[in-house]
Amino acid sequence: MKPSHKKHAKSPSKDQQSVQLKVGQQMPLTIKRLGINGEGVGYFKRKVVFVPGALPNEEIVAEVTKAGARFTEAKIVKIRKQSKERIEPPCPIYDQCGGCQLQHMEYAATLREKQDIIRQAFERHTKLKMEKLVIQKTIGMDDPWYYRNKSQLQVAKKDGRVIAGLYAMNSHKLIDLSACMVQHKATNKVTRVMKQILADLNISIYDERKHQGVIRTIVTRVGFETGHVQVVLVTNEKEIPRRDVLLDEIQKRLPEVNSLMQNINGKKTSLIFGEETVHLSGEEVIEEKLGDISFELSARAFFQLNPIQTVKLYNEAKRAAKLTGTEKVVDAYCGVGTIGLWLADGASEVRGMDVIEASIIDARVNADNHGYKHFTYEVGTAEEWLPKWVKEGWKPDVVVVDPPRTGCDEKLLKTIVEVKPKRVVYVSCNPSTLAKDIEHLRTKGFKVENVQPVDMFPWTAQVESVTILTRT
Repeated sequence: MKPSHKKHAKSPSKDQQSVQLKVGQQMPLTIKRLGINGEGVGYFKRKVVFVPGALPNEEIVAEVTKAGARFTEAKIVKIRKQSKERIEPPCPIYDQCGGCQLQHMEYAATLREKQDIIRQAFERHTKLKMEKLVIQKTIGMDDPWYYRNKSQLQVAKKDGRVIAGLYAMNSHKLIDLSACMVQHKATNKVTRVMKQILADLNISIYDERKHQGVIRTIVTRVGFETGHVQVVLVTNEKEIPRRDVLLDEIQKRLPEVNSLMQNINGKKTSLIFGEETVHLSGEEVIEEKLGDISFELSARAFFQLNPIQTVKLYNEAKRAAKLTGTEKVVDAYCGVGTIGLWLADGASEVRGMDVIEASIIDARVNADNHGYKHFTYEVGTAEEWLPKWVKEGWKPDVVVVDPPRTGCDEKLLKTIVEVKPKRVVYVSCNPSTLAKDIEHLRTKGFKVENVQPVDMFPWTAQVESVTILTRT
């Protein structure tokens, strides 16, 4: 997906408007900071310039690749003064893949910059006084490699070979991934063997341009603690040619796969999953553990991608909630119930909701498996269920939100303001939408106590965080 700077660049001043940069033009540039997509940010005659691969404090010669009224994109031609924090990226296809944006920077430095990315978002989207805003140091990983428990790799044929990978940054070129350094080694192995099986059996592979062929995507998920492995074959049509032979080969060559599922997606879309999921062999779900809590995960259920850091993230959420055993808690965007279960021993009652029915089914099973009787999970939105519960006389003391990158629905924010919980715990994966939502709540009677960044995706520009809000 092409990164967007439009949301993050301020409207140009008259001075900026008077500077007309052209594609191909070269300029000297000093990089001041990292932008929200991990690119270097500098200023040429007060015009903001985004340069992928450039690091703070570097002096470079940049060449304009895209000239606009609000911002300019450029590439590095020459580094005149190199950052002391620049390192050699260990991944051999780092510059092609685009999945990681910061492997050329010392890990400790990336943690500092992620803290700054959150600060930038609050400066841009809120009227908070920055000197009073407490943003803690980013919580990092001891070993920031092979941490992702799930891969979703597009399948194609190239020069007669079956490849599976990700699209290169700003292109539609598929980069084959055989040994990704941020994917769990089990998912790497399963994907390599799956490609070989599909090639050996000459199974039909999907051609995106022609919208023909069968196998579109290989989705692999591994349980870090349990070792369970689930493979989902996303197909363009329901019938898989040589289906029984394929299942036999998978069982023979990949005995570690506990669950094999099929998802049918016949649409021309960039979305991975379709609506229909079929059980092929093994179990329908796999099990994973976070601390002492077990979770059953179905093929389409959302689960955090970095289990090691998820424990740290949820511990911060628990600390933020400050539960004493008497509070009623709402877990909005609850998924399979992970955060709610993490808070279970400190809450008198937990109620959650999610629009994906499969996630709610898993959430109910997970709560039952742990013997929790004070849990309620419903299919739907928080803005639908919260007012209904309040009308019935049930009012939450703490609301926990863990929304998608687009942030909280406006109706949910309005509902939170009307319900007036004592505390809101905002778990965020996007600093910009976090800041915008915080500003909305701040102007409606909530105070920001502090923000705790957590590095869920080392070597990328992404940063998660937990923000504590209390009602004033």
